[in-house]
Order: sequence, then structure tokens, then C-alpha cells
Amino acid sequence: MKTIYKSEKGKEEILNLYDSQLSRLLAPWKDVYVDTSFGKTHIIETGNLTGIPLLVFHGGNATTAYNLLACDFIMNDFHIYAVDMVGHPGKSAETSLPSKGYDYGKWVSEVIDGLKYDKISLFGGSFGAGVIAKTMCVCPNKINRVVLYVPSGIKNALAIKSASMMLPMIAYWITGKDKWLKKCMLPMAITEDNITKDIYETAKLSIDHVKIKKGMPSNVDEKLMKKCTAPTLVMAAERDCLFPGNGVIERANKIIPNCETYLLKGRGHMNFLTDEEKEMIVDFLLA
Repeated sequence: MKTIYKSEKGKEEILNLYDSQLSRLLAPWKDVYVDTSFGKTHIIETGNLTGIPLLVFHGGNATTAYNLLACDFIMNDFHIYAVDMVGHPGKSAETSLPSKGYDYGKWVSEVIDGLKYDKISLFGGSFGAGVIAKTMCVCPNKINRVVLYVPSGIKNALAIKSASMMLPMIAYWITGKDKWLKKCMLPMAITEDNITKDIYETAKLSIDHVKIKKGMPSNVDEKLMKKCTAPTLVMAAERDCLFPGNGVIERANKIIPNCETYLLKGRGHMNFLTDEEKEMIVDFLLA
């Protein structure tokens, strides 16, 4: 059977970090598994179990455990189903899906069915937001409200724009020195202050032990996206080298029928939301 991990030892290290990060959640949680045609999907159910249901997606080659720590501001108001994406580090099936096409959207549609919801709201960033964009094209009738944060799949930058990360990555592969990995992450983070210990540990283990996915979810088709009338908030970062904010917002307003947009001024792909911006997300999803 194909595996996304380079070794069993590496997989064990990643899952140990996953469990360690989960143990720091302030809210109780439990494991949920849903069967799909793409393999078994693992979900962490947590948050406010009497709140509005919210399906949450992590970034590429990260984990849902790390993502829940980073998104603690949604814990009080929402009944959270935080998904381990198939083919990514975590406890779901290791089925790798193509970045082009709409298999990710079909998978999420089956997850929603498996959780026994007719409709649900969706929240995700980066790769996970691209997965949501694919879902909006596949099953628009199953979606209540959407928040896309620094999203892929709307207007991705040309690959050449992220070439500055390649040389430091090669140097890291050769030397194993942390300074090169941090230099690789800097174009996304802008400053080292944005590279927290949790971000760094999660990224390092993925790079060391996972067969990294190079392709982000491809840009969605305008005609398909226009079928999704769910209220959508798109938050894009002005200095994002992967998904430049102004271009993302311009296309989002063109292809998403019921769209609000917000530019994270001066920030890169890896950034911190202000308290006001966190409140904006919560209020939008509760509306």
C-alpha cells in the first residue's frame, strides 16, 4: 500500500506531536470517523456542542491538531468538526487526491453526508480553503456559510513567485540546519515573529517525514463557483507570495455570488489575526 510517509518512525513522530498538541486543547474533544469512497476520514469533534455546526479544514501538510490550537477563538461559539484531510499528515486515510479537478470537493460532500448533515458551514485556510472552494463547486446546496482565509483555489500565484523558497529548502535537505528551514519559511511569514514554535515543529516534521505535496488546489472554474450562493467571507493577505491578496479578492468578487472580502494589509501568508478580525469571522459565521 502506498504511504504518504517516508518511514514508520517518521509517521510515529508526527502522530506523537499531533497527540501532544491535542492534549493542550482547552475544550473536551472526541474522535469521529466517517467512511468515504476516498477512505476513512478522521475528525476531531470539539468546541460548544450546543453551538452552530462548523466543518473546519487545516492547511496543507499541517494537521488538524495544530490548526485547532491556532483557531482557539472559534471554540466557544461553534460545534466543531475539525477534519484530517485525506492524504495529509494525521489519522485519515493516506489517499492522495489530485490538486486539479474536484475530487477534494467530492470527498467533503461525502464527509458532510457521513456526519448526517443536510447543510453545514465551512471554515479553512490556505490549502484547506482551496478544498472548501472545490466543495462550493461540487455541492453548493450543502453549504450554509463559508469563511476562506488566505485561500488557495481562487487566484494562485505563478509557481515562479515562490521560487525564493526553493534554494533554502535544498540547503535544509542537504545540511539539516534549522536556519535554512526558517529562511525557506520567511517569504510566507515576512518576519520570524510569525513563525511560532507550533508552526515550526509541525512544518519541520512534515518536511522531514512526509512526501510533501507540491501542488495547491487549482483555481476553481467560474461557472461552477457561481452556482454557490452561500454567504462567503474571503480574507486574503496583501503580501501573500502564494495567493496574493489583491488578486484573490478581485477574482473572488467576480466569481462568488454572495461574497464579502477583507484585505489583511501588509501581511504575508503566515500571519496573526487581530482580535477584531477574529470577531469578524465569528460574527460572520453566526449571522
